[in-house]
Amino acid sequence: MHKTKPLCFTSAALAALALSCSDGFAQQALSPMEALGEALFHDENLSLNRSQSCASCHDPEAGFSDPRRSAEGAFSLGDDGSSLGNRNAPTASYASFIPAFHQAEDGDWVGGLFWDGRAADLAEQAGGPPLNPIEMGLPNKAMLVQRLQEDPSYVQRFDALFAAGVLEEAEHGFTAMTQAIAAFERSAVFAPFDSKYDRYLAGKEEFTKEEELGRTLFFSEQFTNCNQCHQLRSSPMGAQETFSDYSFHNIGVPRNPAVVQEAGMAADFVDDGLLANPKVNDPAQRGKFRTPTLRNVAVTSPYMHNGVFQNLRTVVLFYNQFNSKAEAARINPETQEIWGAPPVPGTLSVKELTHGPALDDRRMDALVAFLRTLTDQRHEHMLDD
Repeated sequence: MHKTKPLCFTSAALAALALSCSDGFAQQALSPMEALGEALFHDENLSLNRSQSCASCHDPEAGFSDPRRSAEGAFSLGDDGSSLGNRNAPTASYASFIPAFHQAEDGDWVGGLFWDGRAADLAEQAGGPPLNPIEMGLPNKAMLVQRLQEDPSYVQRFDALFAAGVLEEAEHGFTAMTQAIAAFERSAVFAPFDSKYDRYLAGKEEFTKEEELGRTLFFSEQFTNCNQCHQLRSSPMGAQETFSDYSFHNIGVPRNPAVVQEAGMAADFVDDGLLANPKVNDPAQRGKFRTPTLRNVAVTSPYMHNGVFQNLRTVVLFYNQFNSKAEAARINPETQEIWGAPPVPGTLSVKELTHGPALDDRRMDALVAFLRTLTDQRHEHMLDD
């Protein structure tokens, strides 16, 4: 598990735990720092038009994903009421387990926040959207800190948790804000590990035969390629598995027409993925995206970096087409058309994608059944929606 560096708090941050409720969820014990981060996470005043917060695109009631998106697209609406991004806002669930962006011993890139890993950690990620002109839209750090100073309770809490007068200097105040939000995102609110899968591991619940078959297939290197990228720990029975090794791959996700229709991109637009990260200049990394967690995957559609797929079973079918010779496997069930061509064919992760045999319908259904067990308990009601 990735271990985050501790923040340097004042003694006030070590005070007794404060109780806080998060959007109707069961009561969570939050430290004063986490509680401040929670308030900031939900504060719409930290956007230019005071209409959008972090929670707008990472709604706690929707698995920390964005429920506002259109049926066709995956693109979150900005604070200005018209701007759209060109990537699917990923869930913030379990984001604290993503390691810092780095190059592994084998030379492959790993970790980092955002689809291309460009933010080194949670705090750096938290500082991105407020200043992004097509997201929360504030022009600079000084205006953000001014917004914080408007609330006397913020001034008091920041002074107690960081240093007296921390909000009087834009850079220091901005950094303090990102650290507080990061502290909240490291809390159990975002990573309760209480899904049916976790209860199964603890011996508190049994899987159905279909779910058990899906679990066996998922962790089997002989029958599927799932755990090639979606397993962090060596043991398939390991507690607190986040279902991602945080590596980067090009899996040949086809273009999403909504990028052109809704986000206004050129018809030939290709997302460079990892190559768009300022720290990466190797053309061999073009079209690769960080492997996301599968926690809450069944309730955080649409899927892939561009939101091209709406249904979880479609995702499984998409992967299966790389190993199946059946004519039906060539068809996207959502469009009734042939799967689109990979936008960057030259960097396709062929080895990982072609690992294992083709699956029949029963086994694909079993995989979907297993993936549904990775839903946090507070979101399980969404499985039947």
